[in-house]
Amino acid sequence: MKTHVWALLILISLGLACTESDLRSSDDRMIDPAVLDGIFSDFAGSNGPGCAFAVSQAGQVIVTRAYGSANLEHDIQNTPETVFEPGSVSKQFTAAATILLALDGEISLDDDIRDYLPEIPDYGQMITIRHLLNHTSGLRDWGSIAGIGGWPRTTRVHTHGHMIDIASRQRALNYPPGQYYSYTNTGYNLQAVLIERVTGQTFEDFSQERIFQPLGMTKTQWRDDFNEIVQDRAVAYRHNGDGSWSQLMPFENVHGNGGLLTTVGDLLKFTHNLDTGATVGGTEFVAQMHQQGVLNSGREIDYASGLRIGEYKGVREVQHSGSTAGYRGHLMRFPDQEIAVSVMCNAASANVTAARLAYSVADLYLENTIDEQMVPIAGIELPTDKLRSFTGRYRHTRTNTALEIGLFDGILILQESNFGMGESVGTPLTPVSETRLEASALGATIEFENTSPGQRASATYTMGGDAVRLDPVDGFAPTVAELAGYVGTYHSDEAEVTYTIAVRDGALAILDRYDRGQTLEPIYLDAFSARAEIVMAGALGTITFRRDDSGRIDGLSVSQGRVWDLRFERLQ
Repeated sequence: MKTHVWALLILISLGLACTESDLRSSDDRMIDPAVLDGIFSDFAGSNGPGCAFAVSQAGQVIVTRAYGSANLEHDIQNTPETVFEPGSVSKQFTAAATILLALDGEISLDDDIRDYLPEIPDYGQMITIRHLLNHTSGLRDWGSIAGIGGWPRTTRVHTHGHMIDIASRQRALNYPPGQYYSYTNTGYNLQAVLIERVTGQTFEDFSQERIFQPLGMTKTQWRDDFNEIVQDRAVAYRHNGDGSWSQLMPFENVHGNGGLLTTVGDLLKFTHNLDTGATVGGTEFVAQMHQQGVLNSGREIDYASGLRIGEYKGVREVQHSGSTAGYRGHLMRFPDQEIAVSVMCNAASANVTAARLAYSVADLYLENTIDEQMVPIAGIELPTDKLRSFTGRYRHTRTNTALEIGLFDGILILQESNFGMGESVGTPLTPVSETRLEASALGATIEFENTSPGQRASATYTMGGDAVRLDPVDGFAPTVAELAGYVGTYHSDEAEVTYTIAVRDGALAILDRYDRGQTLEPIYLDAFSARAEIVMAGALGTITFRRDDSGRIDGLSVSQGRVWDLRFERLQ
């Protein structure tokens, strides 16, 4: 049975703010504001940055609250009207613009992208706009390539011109279009450029005209010029580990992948339209937004058009997380219960993510909404010994990337690189059974075959409805003489960078042209991972050395989650 909730008015105090609601549940129960504040206790009353959130029911906002500081230099507090960036939550707005253009008859979602973006190489197989929408294009993520080249995002002012330049240099795809799912920002940046080329408008103007203004999203715009003064914008921060904070802003002009500037309330205006299309797009628009991708094999994935479609605790859910620089965001809705939750933060905190906060808020409202119909909470408690049985390093059998599951303060954390750095650079994993872990922030699960004491097992890693095997690895310990075989200079035209491999202090190291380097840790035969202490600009992921028929090292490949098998040739 659907019910409503009632939020009380609390005066601005202790670094928090809220707005009033007069919606009462049918059984006269209320969500205690103190319970809501408890979810955000790390930020309420703190002298650091914070978060804002909003909840809507049947399209009406029933509670908004905010915590912490929007600007530490000027002691300005976050409010429900504070403007944040929700990171990749932005993608659904880009998808919406693309679909509206298709409904106008200006493009078809099954068009070849090279009809509009001829700079993209001809890989011998057509990449469609639909592939861009659901991350099945095979295109490498341009930001990851830039990081491999020594200039990751936020280290220089990247533009769409830079993005296209990087994309145009890629000689290979991660995989044939439609074969797999792999998340890539490139596809969404390309959509923004495509819309501009087809319409003759800026992406900002098209979005304002067709989405933001009709929906009354008066405080929403694209960050297409990071220098622009934006009223009520929160500054993003990271914690330095010594009690202090420093700015971590997205100094870049790429957008469409992220780059939305908005409020928690404005986000919920969009989610309501996704239920009916009454204001923007109509029913066909709604259907297209929720149409999940289908692989060449015929398998349906959970990613639609900037939206993840699935279930949470037995109820239908549509959601997306996001992060850009020090901003964090999560937007979710439960269509059958007509409940939606938006959370945005300006703190890149080590122990809190927007997704976890959003789900904690949703739990309260789902419980009041469906009561006895509620499926029991998915997460379960397992003894520490059982949790440790999941830990260790694994090889992703499709990409050869190394993954690690670590245990930090009783929480399982999934890490792709930067092993041993704890939760700050990893994704929390929640046990949902004796053999199954869930990464809600990624929309992923890990199912182990066997986790008997003292025995490490292979697992199936599923993300976006696409499954791949993870095999445990025990590492290897090459001698100094064996390490000498890897020494040399390696170059990639695709990343426009040359790296030197050397032996330093008895360990392998990778050095850039300024002799800055990072230690490489052996993971499995011929495969290494960059150590956590990064002194070069970008993290490299897993480095796998290639051998010729004689066994000599003749090149290396760099692989990450969003870049597979980027090849470097050995120069000497």
